Amino acid sequence: MKRISLDIGILLTGSIIFALGINYFAIPNTLSEGGVIGITVVLYYLFDWSPGLMNFILNMSLVAIGYKFFSLKTTIYTLLTIVFMSVALEVTYPFGRVLGDTLLAALFSGLLVGVGLGIIFRAGGTSGGATTLARLLNQLLGWSVGKAMLVIDITVVAASSFVIGMEKAMYTLIAVYVGAKIIDKIVEGADERTAVMIISKNSDELLDDLMGRLGRGVTILNGKGGFVRDDRDILYVVINKREIVQLRRIIEKIDEDAYVTTSNVQEIFKRGYKEGNRESLL
Repeated sequence: MKRISLDIGILLTGSIIFALGINYFAIPNTLSEGGVIGITVVLYYLFDWSPGLMNFILNMSLVAIGYKFFSLKTTIYTLLTIVFMSVALEVTYPFGRVLGDTLLAALFSGLLVGVGLGIIFRAGGTSGGATTLARLLNQLLGWSVGKAMLVIDITVVAASSFVIGMEKAMYTLIAVYVGAKIIDKIVEGADERTAVMIISKNSDELLDDLMGRLGRGVTILNGKGGFVRDDRDILYVVINKREIVQLRRIIEKIDEDAYVTTSNVQEIFKRGYKEGNRESLL
């Protein structure tokens, strides 16, 4: 119950931040957004219809159509988020501010929308409509969910250009891009990680130094050289990006001829990783 209460509080907080991004920066400066909220903003410009009410109607309709794509928990959290967002959009409507700099408005609109949605996604909810449409396109056309959401956002922004003008639509694309990047940072975590594979003739010495100085678990993979067919150990370790420089110094000190590759890591599921657990990763 404590976890559920915390999640509900997070969903509410994210919804309020999201609504401020729309009402404080986007609408007063004649900007739009991607997805369903972009449609509600355009409807507001055209017919003066309440963004909160239209957000509720459109998102609830789409969730009713595509509820089967979500787990029970995600469905419940999504319904709560839709209600929270709609109410927050109504409550924060009077807080709008016209800025003299449209780019600044776009940047902060994207920032708040991204933070709000990122918090919501992190808690296990979704914004409803756009996610549902993306999953429907995935089923019908075989598109990835990411590609489908990008197409939806671009389509909505492009359509909004007929209402707000091409220049404001271009600023809106900036806001959508900023929001997407912020969402990625929050959902994936600010602590970015890098996977490193090291092939070295001094693998034992490197192993001791990496575990001792970095405090990270290292996995030893069995490899074979393709040219001379000799057996060799391959070290695999996941570190924080800020540890790259320290890792490079360790490797250069022990074996300047070591072969090293790095790749970005999206997520890690392992207890104790952030505490520098020394156990093997695999």
